Amino acid sequence: MNRVCRRPRILAALLVVPIWLGCALRQESATGNSSSGSPQGQSSGNLSAQAQEELKALIDAGVLSDLRWPNFTDYRIHVSKFYESGNYSAAWVRDDEPTPPAEAMIRLFKRASLKGLDPEAYDASRWDRRLAKLAPSVSRPAGTDLVHFDLALTVSTMRYISDLHIGRVNPQHFKFGLDVGPKKYDLPELLRSQVLQAQNVDAVIAKAEPPYSGYRRVEAALEKYSKLAQEGDGEPLPIPEKAVRPGNTYQNLAQLLRRLRQLGDLASGRDRPVDATTYAGAVVDAVRHFQRRHGLEPDGALGRGTVTALNVPLSVRVRQLQLTLERYRWMPPHFPEPPLLVNIPEFRLRIFQWEPGGPLSMKVVVGRAYRHQTPVFANSMRYLIFRPYWNVPPSIQRSELVPKIRRDRNYLAKNQYEVTDSRGEVVTDGPVTDEVLSGLAAGALNIRQKPGPKNALGLVKFMFPNPYNVYLHGTPSTELFSRARRDFSHGCIRVQDPVGLAAWVLRNKPGWGVDRIRAVMNGDQTVQVNLDQPIPVLVLYATAFVEEDGEVRFYDDIYGHDAALEKVLAAGYPYPG
Repeated sequence: MNRVCRRPRILAALLVVPIWLGCALRQESATGNSSSGSPQGQSSGNLSAQAQEELKALIDAGVLSDLRWPNFTDYRIHVSKFYESGNYSAAWVRDDEPTPPAEAMIRLFKRASLKGLDPEAYDASRWDRRLAKLAPSVSRPAGTDLVHFDLALTVSTMRYISDLHIGRVNPQHFKFGLDVGPKKYDLPELLRSQVLQAQNVDAVIAKAEPPYSGYRRVEAALEKYSKLAQEGDGEPLPIPEKAVRPGNTYQNLAQLLRRLRQLGDLASGRDRPVDATTYAGAVVDAVRHFQRRHGLEPDGALGRGTVTALNVPLSVRVRQLQLTLERYRWMPPHFPEPPLLVNIPEFRLRIFQWEPGGPLSMKVVVGRAYRHQTPVFANSMRYLIFRPYWNVPPSIQRSELVPKIRRDRNYLAKNQYEVTDSRGEVVTDGPVTDEVLSGLAAGALNIRQKPGPKNALGLVKFMFPNPYNVYLHGTPSTELFSRARRDFSHGCIRVQDPVGLAAWVLRNKPGWGVDRIRAVMNGDQTVQVNLDQPIPVLVLYATAFVEEDGEVRFYDDIYGHDAALEKVLAAGYPYPG
C-alpha cells in the first residue's frame, strides 16, 4: 500500500523537478530542516544522531512504553547486540517504509494464535497504527516514530521466535528436569543473517518450531477447536442426580446429541433415534467414545463425571491444547531414536515407530497427586534388573512400615522383607526385636524387599539414573490398571505389561526374546542386563494429546501443572527464565 501511494510523487519529481533540486530536498529533510520535526544532527544510515541516542537510551532502560508488555529487560543484551552490530541504524525500515521482512513478521504476529500463542504478546492490534505513522504524507516520519517502530518490531520478533522455539516459561521454574538452555538461539545473529535477509520469512521462522509430528497434530487440533469455540457451547446439560444408563429414559437426549455431534463423537450423518427419550444405540456408543477420549471409564453411563466433562467449555479445551504446544517446545530438539514416552495425566506409556510390530502402548500407574507426584524430566535408560530387590526409601520406611511393624512384629517376614545394616548385610528376615525396631525408627537400619512375585517392583525394573530416583517397574498390584484414574504410586511408574516392555527394550540384544525374559523373571536369580545403546526416556505432562489418526484426547490436570503455567503466563513478560 505504501509503495503504490508514493509512485505519483516520485514520478512527478523525475519528470518535472530538476534532479539537483530533488537531491537538495532529500538533503534538507535528512538534516531536519523540513516540517517533519525529525531530529537534527548527523545521521548514520536512516536514523539521525539524535534518534540513535534515543534508541540507545531505550535499550539501556529495557523499557518501551508503547509495547503491550513494555519491560524487555530479559532481552536487553540481545537487543543491544543486535543494534550495535548494525551501527544503531533502523533494521526494519528503508526509505521510511517497512521492509518486506518487517511486513512478514507483522503478519505472523497477527496469526500467533494458530501457534497457541497470544497475538497481543507481540502487539498484533497495534501494528496498523504504527504503520500509519510511516505512511506517506507531506513530511517524513518523525525520528521518534522510526525508532519506536523499529525497536518494537525487534523486541516482538525476538520474543516470538524464542517463544516458538523454547517456550515462554523456563520449565525449570516448575522444577521440571528439562533444560532448554542448549536450544537457545543467538537471536541477534539469527535476525541479522537469516530473518532480515530472507526471501521467505515464514519458512525461516517455521524452522524454530519443534520438529515433532505430534506437535503438528496438536496445532491442527488447536485450529479445529478454536473454530468450535467460536460457534459457542450451547446450554450445559443438567447434572443427573442418578447416572443414566443405556436403556434408561433421558429427557435431554436432543441436547446430548447436539453436543456429541459438535465434538465429533457422533457422526452428523447418524439418524436421530426413533424414540427421542430412550438413551440407547448409537448415542451410547458415542458417549463411550467421548469417555475414552477424556480418560473416563467407558461404561456408557451418563454420570456426574461424564456430564461434567461434556459441559467443559470449548475455550478450556483450546487452552489445554495451547499449553500442550508450550510443553512440546520444552522438549529436547532431537533424540537418537524415538523416545519411550510417559504422559502423566494420561496414565499411559507410548513408544512410536517400533519395528517390527508397530507402536507400543500400555497403561501405567504414576505418583499420587498429593505429596508423591511423578516428576517431569528427560533421561536415558541404561539397564534392566530382573527379579530386583526393593530398597525401601527412608521416608516410606519411617512413615509407613515402622508403624506396621509396631503393630505386628512379623509384618516384614509375612511380606518378604528383610532388615539390612549400612553395609547391606542382612540383620534379620524374621520377627523384629525392640532393638531392631529402634534402629529402623532412627534410620540406622534399612528395609529391603526380597525378589519375587510379591515384590513391590514386580519382576523387572527399568533403570534410567536420575536425581529423583524414579524408574519404571512391574507390580503385583495389577488390579489398579482397571481404574480410569491411576495415581497410586510413591512417584515411580508401574507398567501394565513389563514383559512386552522388556522385549522392546532388549529387541536388539541377541538371545533376549520373550521366552528367555519370562524364564529369567520366574527364575531364582537377580539378573542385570546392560543396554548396548541408551534409550531416551521422556516423562512429560500434557492434558491434551492427539493420536496419529487425529483423534484428540483430553485429561484432568491432576497435579495442577496447567493451572500453575496459566498463572505465570497471565503475568506477561518478562517470564521466569
